[in-house]
Amino acid sequence: MNLKKYFVRALHRLQKGPGYTYKELLVWYCDNTNTHGPKRIIKEGPKKKLIWFFLTLLFASLVFWQWGILINTYLSYNVTSSLSIGFKTMKFPAVTVCNANPFKYSEVKHLLKELDRLIEAALERILQPAPGNSSENASPPLDLRLWHQIPLVLIDEHDKENPVILDIFESNQTAGGSQTAAGNQTAEGNQTSAEKKYKLAVKLCSHQGSDNCTYRNFTSAAQAVTEWYILQSTSILSKVPLQERIRMGYQAEDMILACLYGAEPCNYKNFTQIYHPDHGNCYIFNWGMDEEALNSSNPGAEFGLKLILDISQQDYIPYLSSAAGARLMLHQQKSFPFLKDQGIYAMAGTETSIGVLVDELERMGYPYSDCTNNGSDVPVKNLYGQYNTSYSIQACLRSCFQNHMTEICGCGHYMFPLPEGVNYCNNEDNPGWAYCYSSLRSSITHRQICIDSCKETCNDTQYKMTISMADWPSEASEDWIFHILSYERDMSTNVTLDRNGIIKLNIYFQEYNYRTISESAATTIVWLLSSLGGQFGFWMGGSVLCLIEFGEIIIDSLWITVINVIGWCKGLKQRRAQARYPDAPPTVSELVEAHTNLGFQHEDAGALPQDEALPPEPGTPPPNYDSLRVQPLHVLGPDSDAE
Repeated sequence: MNLKKYFVRALHRLQKGPGYTYKELLVWYCDNTNTHGPKRIIKEGPKKKLIWFFLTLLFASLVFWQWGILINTYLSYNVTSSLSIGFKTMKFPAVTVCNANPFKYSEVKHLLKELDRLIEAALERILQPAPGNSSENASPPLDLRLWHQIPLVLIDEHDKENPVILDIFESNQTAGGSQTAAGNQTAEGNQTSAEKKYKLAVKLCSHQGSDNCTYRNFTSAAQAVTEWYILQSTSILSKVPLQERIRMGYQAEDMILACLYGAEPCNYKNFTQIYHPDHGNCYIFNWGMDEEALNSSNPGAEFGLKLILDISQQDYIPYLSSAAGARLMLHQQKSFPFLKDQGIYAMAGTETSIGVLVDELERMGYPYSDCTNNGSDVPVKNLYGQYNTSYSIQACLRSCFQNHMTEICGCGHYMFPLPEGVNYCNNEDNPGWAYCYSSLRSSITHRQICIDSCKETCNDTQYKMTISMADWPSEASEDWIFHILSYERDMSTNVTLDRNGIIKLNIYFQEYNYRTISESAATTIVWLLSSLGGQFGFWMGGSVLCLIEFGEIIIDSLWITVINVIGWCKGLKQRRAQARYPDAPPTVSELVEAHTNLGFQHEDAGALPQDEALPPEPGTPPPNYDSLRVQPLHVLGPDSDAE
């Protein structure tokens, strides 16, 4: 019951309003507020009142302008970077080592035999353009099917505006002489057309026999030959099963001759094998997939990883791998090694020492930066997830490219993992794959889509390397070292190793100091509130209580406005009712008199019997009400009866 009374009183209070008019409310606020300026407006004379009104309006505008700048600065979510140096026992990085050559030539020679014969014949024609100087007449006939799928052509640029395309394997070397080159890459060089008569290019067409072709031009024939050979070998090797490709690569027991981690011996069994499309079989030490990551007990070369590798340079594929050595990379545990982007080479016949320093990066997430913790909020499907590795932006970019290629070209590139239900591209099943791949790779639009879709990781560890090299083994010690290593690998007393295939690696922490580069918010909510209050106090001498007072007057003004609107609506409703009934409604006494008079008339005129007369409905005027209003009734009184 008390609660009901409380709500009734509250409702009456709301209906009553604050009890002020707008003018009274404004005067009360100016007289009682703690903000400087409004008091002077109502207390000073006319001239000073105008001056203080102008100053108050000016400084209030400055306050709102400064507030806008501060709020916009806060909403920009800027960050500041801080550098801190710490000291602790650190996990030794994962070390991936690969051979620069992906396959043993002796194992893949039967697959690349026709391709090698084609490139050798093409080089003969390029280097000895006169037909009589070629030695191919003594060789078996060439299978030109591979050549016609992705041909190499010579571009005669004597006429710069109308270059002529020359087919290398035409007998007169002038077939298609009226064809012009419309390459997507312009060849650049310091030599003039008189010094360099021809340029070699790779011709890529949407399908065989099509005029929709593009030419990839190169400043050097060596670059063109390598690019052409990679495209052709990619098509051939993509049809080989994965297990067969692993078998054709370098095995761990042949490649890793010696291993020592700190004072503990190790061997090839301590490495995890993965297949890398660029480098074939790769081996990862301390990957942390099956076992806990190893810690480094102390900094220095004596406490790091020591390896002796054999790269078997004599078994390299001549036209595929022009560089000889080992490719290695330091990276975090459970991350996929992208050696083509982040790896380094170790040269054969040398001892390479790599001192490592650690940088830890800590980025702030949304809304301060567009980074991700594990890639779950990235719209690109990570194709490298089949390796059970962590997310990285390199994996995202390659997955995005492969997804676009499978959608546009209908097949996947050999260098990247495949989505489900898709096959690798090859010349037989996908004749225009090289043209599609080249167009997609040079497309800025698709590249930007992938860049916008992928995100950096919020936390990352980078390994800074200091590299030094020396000849190894020395001339004085190479005999006994090669004898021992040959015996340990082949159980042979003969020397089966040489300087061109041996590499020694030393990988260690230079020091246990690590750097942490972390981001922090440049502007916080505390900074925003203090800055807003500082500007308000400086320009108008106000505080939070002044803002509460200002909020109070706004609420009261809205309250008065609502009550006035409700009163106006009621008045409008009454005016509409008066317009429908111009005369005032009858009073109770008038209704009684009308009913009484109606009864007298029925008696005098012989009205209907009493049981047939129906009483009027309550609240309705009698039928002859209008006539009664026009001609007022004269009710007989006692005096009239006397007369």
